[in-house]
Amino acid sequence: MICPQCGKLIGVNEPQCPFCGAWRPGLYGWTPVLQRFFGNRVDLIALIVTSCVALYVVSLLLDPGAMLQVRGIFGILSPSTRALYQLGMTSRAAMEQGWWWTVLTAIYLHGGLLHIFFNLMWIRNLGPAVTEAYGPARAFVIFSLAGAAGFLVSDLVSVSPSIGASGSIFGLLAALIVYGRRHGHVALTAQLWQWAIVIFVMGFVLQGVNNWAHAGGFAGGWVTAEAMRLSDEKRESPAVQLLALALLIMTAVGIPLSFVRVTAMMLTR
Repeated sequence: MICPQCGKLIGVNEPQCPFCGAWRPGLYGWTPVLQRFFGNRVDLIALIVTSCVALYVVSLLLDPGAMLQVRGIFGILSPSTRALYQLGMTSRAAMEQGWWWTVLTAIYLHGGLLHIFFNLMWIRNLGPAVTEAYGPARAFVIFSLAGAAGFLVSDLVSVSPSIGASGSIFGLLAALIVYGRRHGHVALTAQLWQWAIVIFVMGFVLQGVNNWAHAGGFAGGWVTAEAMRLSDEKRESPAVQLLALALLIMTAVGIPLSFVRVTAMMLTR
């Protein structure tokens, strides 16, 4: 295997890298598995997009009658509040119930056709660039932690429920700004700042936009990106890959967990 610290070829079961001294670089044989998972077998951006689309369809099927209740142009094909709570929508009430995982699951839920269209467009535009700059595992950690940070801020200052990947998108913008600053790409950094400011200001014009989640997501993405190394500086460590895998598992488990909890509450009323 390749040592994730120094990039030299070493044995999988080496207790310590003979070149750089890294302790247990093979993680008892798991490092090559993680490297293959994040490096060759999984396109995490495609996984994010597919998950958003699949959950959007499921949210519509859980309460088909809600599709007929059009509430303006941004309410076209809008899932019901009940269906969104069943799939992991976050709110202060959900956090008070101890449903902490909703700050992750809510990232993949959307409130209408235009909502998911614009968010997926931004993810498809920004995601590959962040993956190229930081690596797939780091990019997924940035995406997840930025979205979670945005929802934490939103749940603290507002009682309204919240969904969507826009906080994570602001985190991706922040990560690319950090990348541009490190490499001295002045024009790129200026362009990204313009995008972030324009989208943030639009949040005050459009109805139902959660600017608290946007601000929290941008801050979360910036802090997380500052803590990360770039792809051209250092290989992704097993610790980062394990963190990405843990976030992926928590999100995947949180969706059925929310469904069970919310459905049980509905049945007892």
